[in-house]
Amino acid sequence: MDFEIISASLCEFRDSQSMDSLLRLCAHRVVAQCSLPTIPAHLYPVLFQAAFRDGRHLFLWYLVATWPFKELHVRQLVGHLELHWDHRSIISVQAIIQAVVAQLQRKLEEPSSDSSRCQLRILDMTGFWEDPDSDITKALVKACVEVSKHQQEFQRHRPKQHKGCSGATTATPQPPGVDVHTDLYVSKKSNKIVRDALQTGASAPLRIKCHKFQPRSISASDIVNFLQCLDPSCLRRVELRRCRLKLSDILEILPHLSRFPELRSLSLQCTNIFGLPHRPELANGIPCLARQLGMLPSLRELSLEYSQVSGNLHQILGNLQTPLESLELPFCSLIPDDLAFLSQSFHAPALKRLKLSSYDISQGLLEPLRLLLEKASASLLHLDLSYCYIADSHLAVLLPTLLRCSRLRFLGLNSNPLSRAAIKDLLQKTLELPNLHLVVYPYPLDCYTGDPSAFEWHLGEFVDAEILAAAKSEFFQILVNSGRTDIVWTDDPDSHKAPDYFSL
Repeated sequence: MDFEIISASLCEFRDSQSMDSLLRLCAHRVVAQCSLPTIPAHLYPVLFQAAFRDGRHLFLWYLVATWPFKELHVRQLVGHLELHWDHRSIISVQAIIQAVVAQLQRKLEEPSSDSSRCQLRILDMTGFWEDPDSDITKALVKACVEVSKHQQEFQRHRPKQHKGCSGATTATPQPPGVDVHTDLYVSKKSNKIVRDALQTGASAPLRIKCHKFQPRSISASDIVNFLQCLDPSCLRRVELRRCRLKLSDILEILPHLSRFPELRSLSLQCTNIFGLPHRPELANGIPCLARQLGMLPSLRELSLEYSQVSGNLHQILGNLQTPLESLELPFCSLIPDDLAFLSQSFHAPALKRLKLSSYDISQGLLEPLRLLLEKASASLLHLDLSYCYIADSHLAVLLPTLLRCSRLRFLGLNSNPLSRAAIKDLLQKTLELPNLHLVVYPYPLDCYTGDPSAFEWHLGEFVDAEILAAAKSEFFQILVNSGRTDIVWTDDPDSHKAPDYFSL
């Protein structure tokens, strides 16, 4: 099929109901062609999707190299596709980066030429990979360094000034560059090359704009050095829980976060906050931590996973200027007073996301938790109570409050000792929640082959597969009979990715 015929057909049916399917079909035919045609601008997005999905790397390179729009948001175009990060997908992302590099180098060599059709100024590659040593990370940071060196080389060998039409001396025009919006995952191995890319500066042709910064196993001083190189206008999330940081390290890092006005999310992990309270260097640690957190006016999400904050939550959150909308406190050794404080704080009615996994609810936490859920019921969208030893009697107390969480979308209850009857009752009663989309329930206690009174959440291997299959079939049939197959009920916490704060 000739490309001109395809293009004409697409234009003719642009407003018809069958447009989407026709567009996708034609797009896959076009990208399969060996020749590279001239493409109308409105077809670029759908052809980009097809080329990415089909692994047509040359065609993808051509599309980016001639991109007719100022912005290219990769995740928006291909995010709905079922992407598997195999070698073909990685090569596709590398082709995108290489096309941008080629166009920038060409513009550096011919700054006054209008031969390039590429109008790209912003390349958004956020939300894709989390491996700090991946080939994609390497390709991106090496591209920044390469283009910067190319620019320096041409500046050395070309005159900085030239005569215009009137004979006046003018500076050689510098072509506009491209801002690459991305997430940065940095390890010891990638430490130096990522820092080199960031240090190319705002005047470089290819500039990294970091949205999420997640260092892994690097020192506090290295983290500070990175933060000093990042553009303060873009950073929205910092995750420090994979660096084995002490309280003194965190207190060294936090002052440098105040230069990021858009910082919304912060994840910390510090196991020695309360481990040795008699040590002089830790005596003022909590008040200092609270003061530093209070210097982050835009903070809306805070995670203190594995930080032993028992009895001190009121101090840590006491200086925050605005209410939190997302709070993660798993493995934090909370006591009833901590939950009581939270339920009475200005955070409770603002909470959209709450993670309180890995507690024993029978240790005086049931009523404080119920009160907290009551206060958060009007706003709560995401609730994770996994690994909390919630038994049937506890769920019976919490269920009326859960049903008042009318906006709830996600409920995590996996690895709790609940019976099949209790889970069935929960399913039937939560059908009335109009926005509920995903529920992760535990293996019913009836399915365990051992003594139910000796329940441990890590004993999933002692489950009778036949009894479990019967329970799952019963649960699914209830969803079918009620017309609520839009709700996903699963016993596998890894089968569906729960939404994070920024997607709520």
